[in-house]
Amino acid sequence: MKFLNEIWVLIPARSGSTGLKNKNIKKINNKPLIYYSLESAHKIKKFKKIIFSSDSDRYINIAKKYFKNISIHKRGSKTSSKRASELSIFQDFIKKQKGILPKYFAHMRPTSPIRKTSTINNAIYKFMDIKKKYSSLRTVTEMSDPSYRTFRIVDGKICSILKKDFDMQKYWRPRQNFEKTYFGNCIIDIYKTENILNGSLWGNKIFPYIVKDKTTDIDSMEDFEYSKYLFTKNL
Repeated sequence: MKFLNEIWVLIPARSGSTGLKNKNIKKINNKPLIYYSLESAHKIKKFKKIIFSSDSDRYINIAKKYFKNISIHKRGSKTSSKRASELSIFQDFIKKQKGILPKYFAHMRPTSPIRKTSTINNAIYKFMDIKKKYSSLRTVTEMSDPSYRTFRIVDGKICSILKKDFDMQKYWRPRQNFEKTYFGNCIIDIYKTENILNGSLWGNKIFPYIVKDKTTDIDSMEDFEYSKYLFTKNL
């Protein structure tokens, strides 16, 4: 296997979404959702190959309509079911290569259509600086309300997310009393190919690249409508 000192970006778009039917091709500003991740990828000079991965010929034809110079990864049923892991998609793509792979993969999900080119470039530059100490990079956003103040329902009662503890008074304190918590915003993730070959996207030393950009991860009609609103504000 030959490894090129390059970053290839993979954009996965499964056709069988259940939360919001055909969400990956729903239109914002008269363009399908997949368009925006492909457009963002084309603005990044560090990406030496752009891979569009889908189980759907319809989705593939839509992608190629807008962008001719993309590589296509046609997925089978195992890697396009709702239970298929993201790792399995990358592994399936790698299996179909002819002995040449990049050292790194970027992952840009079409459900996050709002991205700043500067943020993607800065995340790549940061990863190149820290790649010897970390196994991967994930862009994250600070949560306005720490996770410690959320809860589960156990045995019909409100319960801590940390342990089986029903005394919620200790958790409902001013947010400043808790550590900051973060969520993955799906702007960009960067992986090492060697880790994927060893069965892990992330490895166990994930660098948190904290950003303040407005972004969305579309999984419902409410998310979709909010994304359309952000587009009108040019965010």
